[in-house]
Amino acid sequence: MENNVKSVTEQLALIKQGCQEIIREEELKARLEKSLASGKPLRVKAGFDPTAPDLHLGHTVLIQKLKNFQDLGHQVIFLIGDFTGLIGDPSGKSETRPPLTEEEVKANAATYERQIFKILDPEKTVIDFNSRWMKPMAAQDIIRLAARHTVARMLEREDFHKRYTSQTPISIHEFLYPLIQGYDSVALEADVELGGTDQTFNLLVGRDLQREYGQEPQVVLTLPLLEGLDGVQKMSKSLGNYVGIDEPAKEMFGKLMSISDDLMLRYYELLTDISPKELAALKSDLAQGQKHPRQVKEDLAKEMVTRYHSREAAEHEAREFIRVLRDKEVPEDIEEISLDVAGAGSPRTGSWLPGLLKDAELVKSTSEAIRLIRQGGVQVDGEKITDADAQLPVGQSYLIKVGKRRFKRVTLKVA
Repeated sequence: MENNVKSVTEQLALIKQGCQEIIREEELKARLEKSLASGKPLRVKAGFDPTAPDLHLGHTVLIQKLKNFQDLGHQVIFLIGDFTGLIGDPSGKSETRPPLTEEEVKANAATYERQIFKILDPEKTVIDFNSRWMKPMAAQDIIRLAARHTVARMLEREDFHKRYTSQTPISIHEFLYPLIQGYDSVALEADVELGGTDQTFNLLVGRDLQREYGQEPQVVLTLPLLEGLDGVQKMSKSLGNYVGIDEPAKEMFGKLMSISDDLMLRYYELLTDISPKELAALKSDLAQGQKHPRQVKEDLAKEMVTRYHSREAAEHEAREFIRVLRDKEVPEDIEEISLDVAGAGSPRTGSWLPGLLKDAELVKSTSEAIRLIRQGGVQVDGEKITDADAQLPVGQSYLIKVGKRRFKRVTLKVA
């Protein structure tokens, strides 16, 4: 343990902040007391399956709590589930989740290693991979592991129970996921494991398996799931409601400025270092009109951009946001692209605007483009276009604005 370590009471106060549940708190207190007396740090584990190449703010709720343990002098283990990622975690899923290929898992894992050090101290973080102990296992080892748990216990898990009672298929390999996650705790001799509330069952399997293998069962600490930009479903890249910690500062700032006032407070609670007392004061100031929601939201966006990019980037994006949205000016750094026009209108008549918007990656589909055009959400050279059949002549450049903050300068060339 490091010098100037905090008392058990002080450590518990920091660890408990923002937590949903601790199983069991008295066990955590006892381990902290033992750690303080012996000078041996706790081994604190959190696992992340590399299911997508980018970590988002939802992941950082757990990573920030790891940072709390790290700051208290404990040993943090960031476990990349490169083996479990090949299975696919069925937690909260109503159907079988397709596994990733080994190549996808490796590529995503490489980005995780780089991104976590935006939060964690690289000198104090152990990165491990569960393939290290799972790949050497022979078939008989997997069978022996499976013998330490029952189907009845597996079916106690809510998502498995719902699928079983509704006669929705459950593949045998899905039962292996909680077992392997649990065995990770055995292999790492974890004192504490962190996870989202949707991981409670898997975390408890870890406790059960540690007992089976003669270890003291880990303390389970769950944290709330962060809602995505829609304010309804949990943040997920597959749902498109995420803020990636590695995406450009402009995107991060703009996305955070778009959230609702209620969600803004939720993000303050789960993503910042604000204390419960400070959060209560902030809510009171907003309710009494002493603070404007837009300014509070801007402070949040600046804090997140500063954390994952820089203070300079945060200040720049704040100025740009005001300039573009409030003062209706054009951004300083507009992306410029060229498009070769072929098939979407002859060079004489021009390029069909919805197709152009899709090709310029300003929208995801021509149907979205048509809808936005008809709603008045598209401008070309400062002029609102509402005709979805509009054609833009080839051989010219256009400043195109979609929505409030998507800009591109597009030059059309004859293919």
